[in-house]
Amino acid sequence: MQLQRIDMNLFPVLEAIYTTRNLTRAAEQLHITQPAVSNALARLRRTLDDPLFTRSPTGMAPTPLTDSIMPRVQEALSLLGASLNEQRHFIPQEARKTLRLSMNDMAETLLLPKLLETLEQEAPGITVESFHIPRENLVKELAANTLDFALDIPLATAPQIKQQSLMRDRYLCMLRKDHPLAESASLTLEQYLQLEHIHVSSRRSGPGLEDIALNKLGRRRNIKLRVQHYRVAPLVVLRTDLALTVPASLARQYSARLFELPFQMPQVDWHLLWHKNHHDDPANQWLRTKLINLIDR
Repeated sequence: MQLQRIDMNLFPVLEAIYTTRNLTRAAEQLHITQPAVSNALARLRRTLDDPLFTRSPTGMAPTPLTDSIMPRVQEALSLLGASLNEQRHFIPQEARKTLRLSMNDMAETLLLPKLLETLEQEAPGITVESFHIPRENLVKELAANTLDFALDIPLATAPQIKQQSLMRDRYLCMLRKDHPLAESASLTLEQYLQLEHIHVSSRRSGPGLEDIALNKLGRRRNIKLRVQHYRVAPLVVLRTDLALTVPASLARQYSARLFELPFQMPQVDWHLLWHKNHHDDPANQWLRTKLINLIDR
């Protein structure tokens, strides 16, 4: 039988009759009239091609078909009720859901340890999936509800997306502590350009923000290594003479020599993004408050 042929509104009636074994009491439980219950039962009998209940001295006795389907029907109704209740009243300790986040590896490093610590204490039933969605697909994924939040730069032309600024992070130059330049008080532009650099990008080619800033000065750095992830780049720095231009929040996690950049470069502007359709959802509100507060810790 095709599920779309069945009126799902009839199943609460079926469950009420099954529980009370009486049409009148089922009607009272559902706050509808007894004829409405009888009509719903008649429609279900025609749809399922089964009497479903027969009259007996002890009330409405379920048929074998009814007994066989009721555990699943009751489970489905319970899950639906819990889901609707969660939409109105989000109780973190009772929540059972998957939080889906899009962010790069640097954001994962900064956020996930603190987020999982918080969820373990306050909402242990929430699981987390973190993956990276290309920026051009973020609006579609958020609208389709296949993604709950994204941590990314602001989206200027997406009116359906809500955004909250999380932090602004400046870039520093990282060298290993015993690098030949480590004892310098500061780093000059000429020293910076003489270094061999690590460039972090998920693309196979193309400049970074630091390259664009240098191009405006008519200068160019020497890129020795190109990698996909920020997390691996500092490990290379600690074992070589290579330099890494990296956001300060990540750089400070390592025992390394950090220098202010000898040229102007835009800061990293991290935003939390979510779809406007979920703005008033209690679960979304609770989760985004936690995410925003965790960035500040």
